[in-house]
Amino acid sequence: MGDVLPFKRPRLKDKFKGSSLCRDGFHKWEVVKEKQFDVKQGKLVTLYRCSRCGKQQTKAH
Repeated sequence: MGDVLPFKRPRLKDKFKGSSLCRDGFHKWEVVKEKQFDVKQGKLVTLYRCSRCGKQQTKAH
């Protein structure tokens, strides 16, 4: 007979590890650079980065 490996259930903390708010679209945006000029659009743009997951987004003003 073969060796029997013990089955261990994952803890809830490990199961839901990560940023569940970001997965649902509720990011925590923080400004990276306040005044940044975009040459293609010819406008000032602000770069935002989520402090939880690191996703970036830009907004033109």
